[in-house]
Amino acid sequence: MITISHTHADGTLIEGSSKGDGVYDILKGLGGNWRYFPSIRQIGIGQSRDKSADTYKISRAAEALRAAGYEVTVTVDESERRTFAEAEAERYERAEDRAERMAGYAANAAERSTAAYERSRQMADAIPFGQPMMPDHYSYGRDRRYRDRMHSLMGKSIEEGEKAEHYEHRAGNAETYRQSRESVPVTLRRIEKLEADLRRVQRNLAGREEYVSDGVGGYTLKLVKPGPKWQARLEALQADLSEQIAYCRNVVAEAEASGVKVWTRADFTKGDFVRFLGGWYEVLRVSAKSVTIPAMISDGPIVTKANSRMSWTDTVPYDKVTGRKSADEMAELMAEVERRETANAS
Repeated sequence: MITISHTHADGTLIEGSSKGDGVYDILKGLGGNWRYFPSIRQIGIGQSRDKSADTYKISRAAEALRAAGYEVTVTVDESERRTFAEAEAERYERAEDRAERMAGYAANAAERSTAAYERSRQMADAIPFGQPMMPDHYSYGRDRRYRDRMHSLMGKSIEEGEKAEHYEHRAGNAETYRQSRESVPVTLRRIEKLEADLRRVQRNLAGREEYVSDGVGGYTLKLVKPGPKWQARLEALQADLSEQIAYCRNVVAEAEASGVKVWTRADFTKGDFVRFLGGWYEVLRVSAKSVTIPAMISDGPIVTKANSRMSWTDTVPYDKVTGRKSADEMAELMAEVERRETANAS
């Protein structure tokens, strides 16, 4: 018996499957991010935790398994839901554990690499300097095996060294997981996406006007709302999205309180200069989500509409802004740059 279960906390998982029974191969062929999770030794849908069940993927998987001769049951229980803050806390805890585990793997690989290298060097030191191999000598076979072993150890040292670098990289990513996830630019982009998702859900909840049959051969325009089950799922999704948005806004607010600048439309006017990717650009237009600047394919660290070599413009979203200067401040800076260039030329 194969059971496809979904809970809000655990996500979508397969129960009753064992290695080599063919279930994983069938599910993997469906796409939909079906994966094997070694830590819990189960198959499931990736990134399905703390989300509503994807009934399409679950139904498709059940149909494919039944067609292959498996007996399948599906259980979905979304009654117990944890807060987004609780889920984030667990993700950070798992990242810390992962960082510690990867660091251990890296240390072990580095130790094996060093041991193999030292042994290879010891074997090489035992060969007289410049001693060639002698195919006609009775010791040729033994000498060749010795040198092959020496070269194999050096290859193992290189291989283990690459493993150590790989695990060090993964450990570093895990260590900075929270920092990167809660960086202000990343969080602002997440808020924008979540708000777009929330608006879509709210539109679906509000319903849409459609022409429906009036029963006597005609049609009438009527507001069609989602059915009870779909409405319940939409309301749950609306609550989840609202909670995530509130959490992310709190992250941004805490960053602002600690001194991080969050740039908005209110910070700029036409004629200001914005810092982006190490350069300064004249602000040509200010909109709700970005500022318009001269083409970024231009010479020099300060680009204005007048000195830009290109006719088109580019935009810089506020989450990628790293500084601002007024037109007067930039005029002083440009004058200082000109004075330095003149002094250097003389």
